[in-house]
Amino acid sequence: MFLVATRNFPPELGGMQNLMEGLSNALLNHGPVKVFADNSENADAYDKNSNLSIERVSGLKIFRKYRKANLVKEYLKTNELRASFFDHWKSIEKIDEEVLKRSKSFCLIHSKEINHPFGSSLNKRVIKALAKADYVIANSRFTKELAAKLGVPIKDIRVINPGCNYPIPVEDEARQFAEKKFNGAFPKLITISRLDGRKSHQNILMTIKNLLPKFPNLKYISIGDGDERKNLENLREELGLNKEVELIFKSTEQEKVALLEKTDVFVMPSVVYKKSVEGFGITYIEAASYGTPSIGGIYGGEGDAIKTGQTGYLCNGNDLSELYETLLKILENNHYKQLGANALKFSKDFSWNKIVKKYIELI
Repeated sequence: MFLVATRNFPPELGGMQNLMEGLSNALLNHGPVKVFADNSENADAYDKNSNLSIERVSGLKIFRKYRKANLVKEYLKTNELRASFFDHWKSIEKIDEEVLKRSKSFCLIHSKEINHPFGSSLNKRVIKALAKADYVIANSRFTKELAAKLGVPIKDIRVINPGCNYPIPVEDEARQFAEKKFNGAFPKLITISRLDGRKSHQNILMTIKNLLPKFPNLKYISIGDGDERKNLENLREELGLNKEVELIFKSTEQEKVALLEKTDVFVMPSVVYKKSVEGFGITYIEAASYGTPSIGGIYGGEGDAIKTGQTGYLCNGNDLSELYETLLKILENNHYKQLGANALKFSKDFSWNKIVKKYIELI
């Protein structure tokens, strides 16, 4: 039996939620799984349709952390477990080492949440919390190096990239939706992410403006919402890109995968923004699973998700000239087709059946 304690879980949307869902479901192939997760809207309906045993914790965030920790401690004390998994250092922080030692324990790290100045009070809390786990699992080589620089003993860190829940079959209705959205455009470009400063949406829009003389039928679709929404709407208007750029703030899973399947290049050259950096970038692998190459940034863990020159390219998202040249390199002479074929093959290394075995081997 396995235990999963997480602050991030569906039906809430997001990369962390997908990660913890994928890991939990993959563990089911190796034994029963008990999940302790924060409550969220529509959780009851999700839980009823899940094969997982899920216990939700409600209430104010400050109290929820302690209540969940008490539930986890009691479960660890009264059940024979093979291993316990924690999505965040805060999820393991209030768990006693004594009960953790009853089975193997794993704490996942992702980059942003551990990136506090060395010697600061938060940094000391991170190191102390992670020391409780048998294994600290970094989502990329970059995150491992970051953790080591911040004082986490490197001998305790293992790199296990996130698994990918895709591809899932695309329904005919969704495929028609994607065809209508792109409407014969070339090239077809897409970004799927939160709208925040780290994802370089503004620089993507300016690059699209520069590409139009070469590609007058270009279409770019962004899926996601966030703090940059108003700024992007204003920039699109200012650049005169209302026809070429579509901002979709909410979409279904089927619409998302249909657009990924149809697009030519996935574009997300992430940058450093307010200490936040891309720890890995599972959306690059999601795109790859539909045979779509990606452009990622150079500052974080994207190098684990994109084999530059083979499944896509890494570039400086702050440099408009470099982003422009990188897109040209992919699009000219149908280079994107070979990159996409390579990406599809590469994505198979990230199936959850393969990834979860790396955890099982450590137990």
